Order: sequence, then C-alpha cells, then structure tokens
Amino acid sequence: MTQPLRAQRIALLAFPGIRAFDVSVITEVWGADRTGYGVPAFELRRVAASLAPVAMRGGLTLTPDRTLAWLHRAELILVPGLDDHVTPAPEPVLAALRRAHARGTAIAALCGGAFTLAQAGLLDGRRALTHWALTDLLKTRHPRVQVEPDALFVEDGNLWTAAGTAAGIDLCLHLVRTAHGAEAAATIARSMVTAPFRTGTQAQFIEHPTPTVDRDVDVLAEVRAFALTHLGKPLTVAALADRSGMSPRSFARHFAAATGTTPLNWLLGHRVAAAQKLLERTDLPMPEIARRCGFGSEITMRQHFASRLGTSPRAYRASFAQPPSPGTDGA
Repeated sequence: MTQPLRAQRIALLAFPGIRAFDVSVITEVWGADRTGYGVPAFELRRVAASLAPVAMRGGLTLTPDRTLAWLHRAELILVPGLDDHVTPAPEPVLAALRRAHARGTAIAALCGGAFTLAQAGLLDGRRALTHWALTDLLKTRHPRVQVEPDALFVEDGNLWTAAGTAAGIDLCLHLVRTAHGAEAAATIARSMVTAPFRTGTQAQFIEHPTPTVDRDVDVLAEVRAFALTHLGKPLTVAALADRSGMSPRSFARHFAAATGTTPLNWLLGHRVAAAQKLLERTDLPMPEIARRCGFGSEITMRQHFASRLGTSPRAYRASFAQPPSPGTDGA
C-alpha cells in the first residue's frame, strides 16, 4: 500500500550525465528558503556515490554534500533526467534506489530519469512516462514498463515519473502540494513565476500544423480567463462554446488541441484547486465552498476530491488548514 507522502528531507540523486536543467528545477523548488512566506523548511541534499564533483553537460559540475548512505534518511528521492538514455546508471546508484524503494521511500524521476528507474527494475509492471520524443525508446528498451503516452506526470506505487523538461516543474510542485498543501505549492510557483499547476497532457506540446487563424487561440484564452473568474457559475461546455462563437464540437476540439485536455476536465481541475485554497485559508462551511467553486453540492465536491486527490475535503482541511487572517473569508 502506498504510504502518505512526506517530504521534508529531500535527496537530489546525482551521477554523471544528469541534466543541468532538472538539477536546477529541483534546487529551485526544494532548495530555496521560503519559510518567511509560510512554506515549510526543506532539507535538500545532493547525494552521490562519492563526494567527488559530478560532471554535467556544458562544462558544469555538481558538488555532492552527502553519499548514498544518506538516502536512509530521505523522505523523497528526486532523480534528474539524463543526457544519454542508453548508458546505464552506476550500479551503486541503482542498488541504492532498489533499497530505498523497498523501504517505502517515495522516488520521483524527471523526464529521462524514468530510464534510471527502469534500469533499476523499479518500473516493471508499473505505469510510467517520459518525454514524448523518448516514449518509443523507453518501450523498446524496457518492455515490461507500462508506458503512458500523454500525461504530464503519473504515480504508481510511490514511484513518480514526469514528462519532459517543464513537466519536471509540474511534478515537483505537485509533490509539494500533495505533502504540504496547495498554498505552499502556489507560493513556490509565484516565486518562480510559473503556474501552480497545469492541466492537460503532453499532446498539447507535440508539433502540429500552425493554425491558419490566430483568432481561435485568442478566443480560447479569453474563454479560459472568463471561466476562471466565474468558477461558481454553472458553466457548461455549450455555454463556453457559445461564448467562443464556435459549435460545442469545434470548441471541444480546439480546446483539447490548445490544452491537452477536455473543457470539462480542465474546469474540474481548477474548481478542485480553488476549493483547496478555500479549505486552507478559510473556515467557510463545506456547502459554501462547494457553491463558490461551482460543484453544486458538498457531495459532488467530495466525489471529485476523492477521484483527483485521493482524500476528502474535510481530511484535506484537517491536514492543511491555516489560521484565517483578517479579511480572508474567501470573498
């Protein structure tokens, strides 16, 4: 059974060939001190087989501050992506990952880091993903892995994998949100000038023919902005399509191409996120939160929390509620 995620002591697993971008993402999310803004204090350690500098592409090096023995203390291990997805990771690293997984430690791989988890045998029979351009390679080299083609990140058995590059940011923020609440993740996202979460799949980033009419892009952006400021209204796909000047079928097709998901799924994701903030920041009763976020009823809100977060609104509030500040009644 998957254990609840705890993430105070974080290990950045380093070995030759890891990608500098992923190292930077991990360091930016987990390594900056934001306690003054209400974010929990994290202990991020750069862990490697030895304390010798680890070479990365572009003449960069990473200096470890702990050896693999520190993984016994880690509550979350983050595995950066690779420059070369064919060359195996060092056996001591793979063995350490196997031991950590056997202990129940959560492990998250960014981009091509899924190849490292697969080399360790941890993804056999499990759902996982990587950058869309590497999907076929992962399937070919590790046929026992159930490779997901589209998602931005997935979890299976306390093992997390993320799609390429920026999806590593999505995964790290999601892990913060899962362990410490939506407000902590949103605070980190604001400091990074990025979205606290993105909906959709990798499909939106695969190259497609350029639209012949830019109006569609502008209209969809306006419709999404309208929806976000009217979450409490009974928004329907038909109503949003009418606002865009498209038929519902055409609107759904253009929306999926732009966001990688359906209008309804996108809307529900943002309604859940809005409810998370109200549960953390206010003491509003559940029916009122459900109404303000457009769920219609507490029962409906509870169903969507269960399907998307694996918890109930009341349990979420018990875990992440903050003392309300003056004027934070959710208005």
